[in-house]
Order: sequence, then structure tokens, then C-alpha cells
Amino acid sequence: MPKGNFLLYLTHSDEDKKWQIVCSDAGYTVIPPGSSYPPNKELHPEGFKSVTTGRTLNEYQLIYISKGKGRLTVEDKEYTVTAGSVFLIFPGVMHSYEPDKSTGWCEYWIGFSGSYPDNLRKAGVISPERSLYQIGLHDTLLYIFNKIFDQVREQKPGYQIRNSADTICLLAEVVSLAKNQEQKSGNDELVDKIKFILEEHLYDSIDIEFIADEMKMNKVKLQNVFKSYTGMTPYQYFLNLKINKAKEWLHFGNYSIKEIAYKLSFKDPCYFTRLFTKKTGVSPSQWSVYH
Repeated sequence: MPKGNFLLYLTHSDEDKKWQIVCSDAGYTVIPPGSSYPPNKELHPEGFKSVTTGRTLNEYQLIYISKGKGRLTVEDKEYTVTAGSVFLIFPGVMHSYEPDKSTGWCEYWIGFSGSYPDNLRKAGVISPERSLYQIGLHDTLLYIFNKIFDQVREQKPGYQIRNSADTICLLAEVVSLAKNQEQKSGNDELVDKIKFILEEHLYDSIDIEFIADEMKMNKVKLQNVFKSYTGMTPYQYFLNLKINKAKEWLHFGNYSIKEIAYKLSFKDPCYFTRLFTKKTGVSPSQWSVYH
């Protein structure tokens, strides 16, 4: 999961609008049990603050709940939201939502607008009649969200163009996962949940005991099932996720090797360098030069 809560409301140019979809806001928040919602209300524009009592927006929003539960109301329909729920908010449609006081929740969200989502709505691909998707926990969604978060934090030239592409990917992934969800087996869901935990803790240091505790299952069985599907242990998969994120930062970011090591919770930058070299065949400094 991202380190620390954050939210950003973004600007975009006429040039950005030519891509037919622009990102207007994005964020990640952990709402502890018993907390008021939304937290830090003063950081939101006026029209966004009445999320628990009812509001309409002039943008689309996609919200992914990774932990906890709550409720969503769209017009006169009420839905139960649980971990693994995605809900879509549509422009001009009255809605409200909030976490359950007993559990709180963790939310990832992005706001967007443009003729591209408008056309998807006209074609019936997305609709206010189906605002809630129970798709489960998927690392692919977290990967796309985290990529968008990195881009909006840095706001390098052209970041809105990249956000446009990634927002389309996010929508496509949600619709595709919803169609495939009914066909999944028990082990499919198990592996998806393990991948989700690994992606969510990408910036942390965790071990197999932590994963087994989160999954509430025997760690030997967990490792055997995961390896039979991926060819790797969960820890090997976790290291590959970290190396892939390091590649992105070396290519697009302005971070030193030491900064990247610490951001990915490697306490020893030298160990990170050795691991990166073993996994890729080149050192981090060589990767940043030749890629």
C-alpha cells in the first residue's frame, strides 16, 4: 500500500483534453474504525465534502475498497460494500457512501472526465444501473493505482497523458474482472488474494508468516498452492515486484539508488544492488543509463 494517506486534485490543459479522458483527482486513505468520514474534510473542494449525506459530481469516480466494509447509495438503491468491491460514480447521479464505523475501510480512488467515458456510458459498457462490482482482491488493480499515484505525485511533463492511458486500463480491468469472477476456482481466488497482499505491501518488509496470518491458513499449504500457480514462492514473487518497481523508478523517476532501496524497505542499499544485478543481469546504475 502507499506509505501514508494522500489526496490530490489536479489541473489539466486543453491539450490534455484531446486524449478524451483526463484525471481530475486521485488518492488513498485508511479509515480506522470509529473515525469520522471523510477525514481531513477541509482538504476537499466544497462540492465533494457531502459524501455521506448525498452529492452529485461533474466527474466520474472509481473507488476500490481493499479492507473493511460499508455502504453505497446510488439514487434510491443501497448496496453493501466489502473488501474487493469497486464502485463507479457517474456525473450528475446522486450518491453517498461511507465505511461502517465498526470496521472502517481502506480506499483507493481516481476521478476522471472526458468524452471517452461518456461514450462507454452511451454504449452501455458502464452504467449507473450497475454501480457496484464485487470483483475481489486483485494485485493488477493496485499496480495501476500505484502507477497513477506515482505520476500525480511527481507531475512530470506529460503525466496527464500517461494517466489517461492508465485510467482506461483501470476501467478495462474492472469490467474484465467482473466478467471473469464467476468462473474462478477456490485456488484461483487464493492466489489472487496472496498477490494482492504482496502488491499492497510493496513498500514494506513482510515475510511468509505475515502472509499466512493475513490469509488465516497454514504457511506450507499457502506456499505450495502459490508456487503451483506461479512457479515461485510468495517471497520470490514479492522480490520480483520490488525489482520491477525499482526499474520503473530508475527509468522515470529522479531517485538515487539509495533512495529507491529505502523506499522499497531494503535496509541495506548494497544488498538491493546485488539483488537487482542478480535479477536483471545489470546493476541499477547501468539500468538507468541504458534503459
